[in-house]
Amino acid sequence: MAETVRDLLASLTSEFTELPDDIGDSTVDGPIGWRGYGDARAAAADRTGERESVVCGVGTVDGTTAVFIAFEFGFLGGSIGESTGRRIDSAFHHARSARLPVVSLIATGGSRMQEGMRALVQLQRLARAAALTRQAGLPQIAVLYGPTTGGGWATLGAGADVVLALPEVQVGFAGSRVRPPGDPHAYTAEAHVEAGQVDQIVDRPRLRETLGRWLRLLTNPAAHAPSPPRALGEDLALPETGWAAVTRARAAERPRADAYVDDYFDWRERIQGDRCGGTDDGVECGFGWRDDGCVAYAAQRGTATLPAGFRTAARLVRLADRLGIPVLTLVDTPGAANDGAAERAGIGPAIAELFEALASARVPVTTLLIGEGGSGGALAFAASDRMWATPDSYFSVTSPEAAASILKRPDEAIPTIADQLRLRPQDLVELGVARGIVGR
Repeated sequence: MAETVRDLLASLTSEFTELPDDIGDSTVDGPIGWRGYGDARAAAADRTGERESVVCGVGTVDGTTAVFIAFEFGFLGGSIGESTGRRIDSAFHHARSARLPVVSLIATGGSRMQEGMRALVQLQRLARAAALTRQAGLPQIAVLYGPTTGGGWATLGAGADVVLALPEVQVGFAGSRVRPPGDPHAYTAEAHVEAGQVDQIVDRPRLRETLGRWLRLLTNPAAHAPSPPRALGEDLALPETGWAAVTRARAAERPRADAYVDDYFDWRERIQGDRCGGTDDGVECGFGWRDDGCVAYAAQRGTATLPAGFRTAARLVRLADRLGIPVLTLVDTPGAANDGAAERAGIGPAIAELFEALASARVPVTTLLIGEGGSGGALAFAASDRMWATPDSYFSVTSPEAAASILKRPDEAIPTIADQLRLRPQDLVELGVARGIVGR
């Protein structure tokens, strides 16, 4: 027998208590008089034991209490009708009143055709309820555990702060019976991870643990500004020349962002993508547990940063700021991607988006320069007043090679130009750009 929504709730939560609701008479044919609709509802109720396509209540996952909005796909394909919308609206209201996060367990085909426009406008109701909850500073997590299409995907699913999905779940705005033929992979959870619209694929046995970790992270912000990570390089001596600083920062054996975040956090969870169809493997963003609370992090991994990387980091900073979670950024890039593809994808607006997110953040932001600091593409990731540097790093208005090209100097002048740019970590401290050098 297929897993029911009650089975799923029982496996994920303890002490689950359903919220009360008066659905009304299920035998009538609905607001537009769709013949046989009442009988279909009654049959769905007999088959599933539910009175509507959604069950709402309060439950605890590994110590964190949350409001749950859980769809039963066996009830008319988990479709959203007027009473569904009322139930979900009431659940969001309870979440705001009790100051609880919201978890949506989604398996839905979208709006209920048999209720016509009265069903479709429930999407506006859901969007407003979610927006009010977002404004209240409460996190929302979506778990796509069954087919997730139509308005359910476009509101509760794609609009959540963090989106998790079981493997091979169908996801898409268009349902399987109305979409054009071809490219079936595009309508899978895996494809939506690749496109930066789903954060993680989670195997069913790990779902409770993963959901519990996310709830703990998003509801327990660290109490203080993040301290800068410790320097991981073996050689803590400062570079004597600018070119030595550049060469050392570009060395393949230098510790990278992955090593720094692994060393800094007890454990962590990643978010994926910019929600606009893009991802950048050169940027890792997520939330990590350190000491007694959660710190958000956005880390460059040594490559030219793509538009999607800047947008993903901006998404992280805005979410952390809304939830009161302090932010750590790690700077390491030769610069922003500057090819034609990057320009067409909006590299300028993407950098501007991250600059704005950091400039307007109310939570403390700490930055550590761990390698190359290449111009504005690096500066967009940096805090304006809380930046430290490692001994094997540099930060410059432009690369020495680019400066030589701009000045029409020969290649042999590049080391001298590196000195003139004053880009060494100790230069950054003397210039007032960095607060200090970690490990020194």
